[in-house]
Amino acid sequence: MTRLSVNINKIATLRNARGGNIPDLLKATTDCQRFGAQGITIHPRPDERHIRYQDVTNIKPLITTELNIEGYPSKKFLKLVLPIKPHQVTLVPDPPGVLTSNAGWDTKKHKSFLQEVIGILQNEGIRTSIFVDTNLKNIENAADTGTNRIELYTEPYAINYKKNRDRAINPFYIAAEKASESGLELNAGHDLNLDNLTFFVQKIPTLKEVSIGHALISDSLYFGLENTIQMYLRRIKMA
Repeated sequence: MTRLSVNINKIATLRNARGGNIPDLLKATTDCQRFGAQGITIHPRPDERHIRYQDVTNIKPLITTELNIEGYPSKKFLKLVLPIKPHQVTLVPDPPGVLTSNAGWDTKKHKSFLQEVIGILQNEGIRTSIFVDTNLKNIENAADTGTNRIELYTEPYAINYKKNRDRAINPFYIAAEKASESGLELNAGHDLNLDNLTFFVQKIPTLKEVSIGHALISDSLYFGLENTIQMYLRRIKMA
């Protein structure tokens, strides 16, 4: 079954807005797993506007499921994650200061760079994933980097879901088939929510993991964190 990894960046954003330690990010890490999340995702950025570098070190001992660290593979980022040895590192092409991840890698242009970084991570026993769009050439070239997985950038699906969900899912279905043909495992994330998640998982049966943060944490303001995580898990099981 597709696993749910909860991205807790937004909890850190709320904490940082006021200073101090409310809400408690470490308690949230433990609670998300206790409430059923099958993984924790964090995305430390250079300006530390949500997840701080120290948070990464503090969170690792609390992980009883899987830890997925997203980020642009700068020297500073690699220096952070290599000693931590998370279960997975997801490489995203975020330039400094970007608001959120909003594009996938051009895996042809950056193939040599990605090959080098992936080799470094895998030598430490870290599973790697590359954030990509549904362009089939980017998926083919991702396979040449040696990565274990790709993560499909799902904002276009989320935007078009209510207009025509069959049309919205089609490029992702084709991309998933290409990933399987290329020997790549598949993750997905960005703007998946309670409305569109079941259909996506249903149509992409090879999906290993979804990483969901903004929508899930926003829903938890209304439904509570435990109930919200269970609601997302039920949406996955309904597929």
